[in-house]
Amino acid sequence: AAGEALDLIHGTSVAGDQKIYAGNYEKCSDSDMVVITAGLRRKPDESRLDLINRNVSLFKQILDSLKTAGLKKDAIVFVVSNPVDVLTRLAIDYLKWDPARTIGLGTQLDTARFRSLIALETGLPPSQIKALILGEHGDSMVPIWSSATVNGTHISGLPGYDQATADGIFEFTKKSGAEVIRLKGGAGWAVGVSIKEVVEAIALNSEKMLPVSSMQNGALGISGICLSLPTIVGRNGVHSVIAPAVSDIERELLLKSQSSLKEAWDKVA
Repeated sequence: AAGEALDLIHGTSVAGDQKIYAGNYEKCSDSDMVVITAGLRRKPDESRLDLINRNVSLFKQILDSLKTAGLKKDAIVFVVSNPVDVLTRLAIDYLKWDPARTIGLGTQLDTARFRSLIALETGLPPSQIKALILGEHGDSMVPIWSSATVNGTHISGLPGYDQATADGIFEFTKKSGAEVIRLKGGAGWAVGVSIKEVVEAIALNSEKMLPVSSMQNGALGISGICLSLPTIVGRNGVHSVIAPAVSDIERELLLKSQSSLKEAWDKVA
């Protein structure tokens, strides 16, 4: 940690006037936000849910340390560790924390990958692609093709777009995490900028709509589990969850994602 802090300090004269330092859990006691990224790395052929048994024990140790440190009651707990949806729910229950102030990275990274791969396939600028992955950050993730657009034009109207192309893009999106692990040992850059977008939305109270994981309370018939739906995020954490307009098939797949996560949660609970 000391080495990482020093390396970052060396760039502050270029990046901005920030105070960066290494510390222990006691430093978290007055934090406005705690970002938990620690976890055992997923193997190339291992699903995120397969990580449950290996990562839950480690995650509980981290939560115990945060309990001992004594977090501020209005602190935001932001979970990145996998399986993120299950661990976000675990953070709520184990810390007895306000669900609105407990957020998981969810499908924020999957959505970024999805948009970038659509851009790669179509040759269009990634920033013009507006498309979502919702549900689980894992095998039951759901591509929301019904609302996918490029600068206001529905993606189905693009030259060369067909179902086979769409299926190929989504399948590559779903396996992209494992492919990065195979090629370089673990994800880093894309997850970093995805985390940054969420942290920035909270810190600046921008009330940005993001596909982050949070406790669901009925949108689209989903409740009692953490997964990703469009969520307004600001200084108080989850400001609201939006029930998006989706196709009947997409809704059915999101309900299946809920079931998959509930089965996984039952193993932990």
